[in-house]
Amino acid sequence: MTVDENHSEQSGAEQPQSKGRRKFLTIATSVVGGVGVLGASVPFIGSLGPSAKAKADAADVEVDISSMEPGQLILVRWQSKPVWIVRRTPEILAELTIAEDKLRDPNSEKQQQPAFAKNRGRSLNDEYLILVGICTHLGCSPKHLKNGAMEQYVEGVRNGFFCPCHGSKFDMAGRVFKNVPAPLNLVVPRYHFINDTTVVIGSEAEVS
Repeated sequence: MTVDENHSEQSGAEQPQSKGRRKFLTIATSVVGGVGVLGASVPFIGSLGPSAKAKADAADVEVDISSMEPGQLILVRWQSKPVWIVRRTPEILAELTIAEDKLRDPNSEKQQQPAFAKNRGRSLNDEYLILVGICTHLGCSPKHLKNGAMEQYVEGVRNGFFCPCHGSKFDMAGRVFKNVPAPLNLVVPRYHFINDTTVVIGSEAEVS
C-alpha cells in the first residue's frame, strides 16, 4: 500500500467521527446559546414592570403641617413634581380681591384644579394653599415673593409668585395675571385633610 493510499484510508475512517463531533458541538452550542438568551430575557422582562421609584412617585404623600408658621411656604415632592403648601394669613387672603380685574382666569374656569378648589382661594381650606410649583408656560419654578416683594411686579399686591424665566406672575391663589407668557393658572393637585394637622396630596377624600 502506498503512502497516499494509507492516508486516504485514515481520512475515510475519521470522517464519521469528525461529523459526529461537529454535530455534538453544534447541538451543545445551540443549547448554551438558548440558555444565554433565556437568562438575558429574565432581567429584560423584569424591567418591564414598574420600578420602586415609579411606584413611590405615584403614591400619595402625607404631610405634617402642624409646625407651619403663618405666611410660610414649604416644599414637598409628589410624582416627581414640586408641590407648595402655603399657610395664608388673613391679610394674604384679603389681597385676593385687590387685583382680580388684572387676572386672566379669576374664576378658575379652566380645569387647573379639582372641583372642590374652584373658588377664590382655589383651596379646600382657605388657610392652606396647595399648588404644583411649575409655571404653566415652559415648566420653570416660580419664586414666592412676600412682605411687599411682589409690588415691584403688580401694584398693590404684596404677595405672590413670579417666574424669573419669562416673567409670568401669579397671585396667592396661583391665578395668572394678564399679559404674561403663562396661559393658565398654576395647577392645584388633588388632596385631602386627614385632620387639622395632616394633609394627603394625591387623592381626594373618599365619600362615605
